Amino acid sequence: ASNPNPNPNPRPKPKPGTSANVVDTVAKDEAPSAVPGGEPPCPYPWEEGRPYTEGETVGFRGRMYACLGYPYTGWCGLDAAYSPGVGSQWTSAWEVVGDCTGGGTRQPTGKPTRRPTRRPVEPSPAGQGDAAAGALVNDKNTIRRVYDILDSKRDEIDGKLFLYQGSEPSTVYRYEGFIAGLKVMVEHQMAGLSYYLGDDSENGHLYGLVNIAAFIGQSMKETIQYDACDENSWDYINMQYPLANSCGQLGQSYQDYHCPEHQRHMECKVDPDMSITAVTHAKWYGAPGPLFCGPKTEYPHVGIWDYTHHCDNVWADPPEYCTAYEGQKAGRYDNSKPVPNSAGRTDVEGCCWWGRGVIQTTGICNFGKLNYYLGKRAADEGRESRYPTIDFCKDPEVICHSDEFKELKWIAGFFYWIESLQAYNERGWDYQTELHKFVDEGMGDHSFINAVSGIVNRGCHDPPCGTGAVDGTHERAGNFNKVLDILTG
Repeated sequence: ASNPNPNPNPRPKPKPGTSANVVDTVAKDEAPSAVPGGEPPCPYPWEEGRPYTEGETVGFRGRMYACLGYPYTGWCGLDAAYSPGVGSQWTSAWEVVGDCTGGGTRQPTGKPTRRPTRRPVEPSPAGQGDAAAGALVNDKNTIRRVYDILDSKRDEIDGKLFLYQGSEPSTVYRYEGFIAGLKVMVEHQMAGLSYYLGDDSENGHLYGLVNIAAFIGQSMKETIQYDACDENSWDYINMQYPLANSCGQLGQSYQDYHCPEHQRHMECKVDPDMSITAVTHAKWYGAPGPLFCGPKTEYPHVGIWDYTHHCDNVWADPPEYCTAYEGQKAGRYDNSKPVPNSAGRTDVEGCCWWGRGVIQTTGICNFGKLNYYLGKRAADEGRESRYPTIDFCKDPEVICHSDEFKELKWIAGFFYWIESLQAYNERGWDYQTELHKFVDEGMGDHSFINAVSGIVNRGCHDPPCGTGAVDGTHERAGNFNKVLDILTG
């Protein structure tokens, strides 16, 4: 299979030894050297007592440092012992992510959130039938009312919510794709389920707006703030970013994410010959290049992304340039030796199932369900299909690279929301009941959005569960309130 990216100037694939950003030998005892004009301006200097967040960067003596994730984040601004580069305990809270110049005037930037990618979940009983009993049912008049409200807020949604790092308009997520995707998922039922926009009660439209606000608020935290459609490579192991992160991060194996037994027939089959390179990637200085997959005949083994390398070095012999991705400032693929990811993989064969879309659809089950309900398989088997020519199993990257169907990156997230949030009913906490309760009681109870954040980020409404506490609880709640203020204001 070939790379599905339709870009007429596709990014070079990270094949061993074929790029100026790939090295076949490991330079020993080689520290990064300054390249005139090659470094970005330094971020703000470190401040004692400041509450830093995961991935926030500071500058000191020409080096850029990023605050480590949970459980180390709280130490980043604790006291002088954790001052980057000089404190006696600084390595417990910070990591070097590159070189920089100047006195520190650039706004802090963040690296991608370290979080587990969601496994496929077995729907609650309400989501299992063809005409799901107890499912949230939309009212046609309420749907139109919510659409009208959203259209009237279009400029605010694009200008205040869909932002990269909270300030620049996202190039990936815009209102046009959002509303197109929402309409597909409201009007096209899957196993009797659709995206909920409200019933015919007095508060019906508010139920829909809160459901949307919760979705957008989580999406802002998960992907929109990073302007990312494809999952970023963020699993940092032994001071390295393994290229085998494509197969799974935090010890996960995406190609082994199977559906529940009664849905196994929906899965995509793993094609060991599939070869794909991601469309998007992280953008911080020296950030890892896009994830990629391919057979062992193409990549016998894979190594690391060397984020310390100064690739833009015209003084080198021969000159070196940054060619792994557009806007690259530093880093290179280093396949000189195999380096395992956190699950022990040193290859990328069959590893094409990383997260994609606004809430990171991941694994052979989730892509298979998209194909089964919305894609080519539905059409081939005689069922109604919104995208009869798109095979999500042959081309999972279509979610991110399609210019014709820009709503796909949203649809993947809406699909997750319908299955995993709207159908959630565990240990006495039912999403439908809690959503209605939140609205009916005046929309002031923070426990609703905190529970939603737990489900999205950790898989349960009452964390800690899964791999630990929720990442960014307050930020997620703040996003939700901001969206709700705009939609109901």
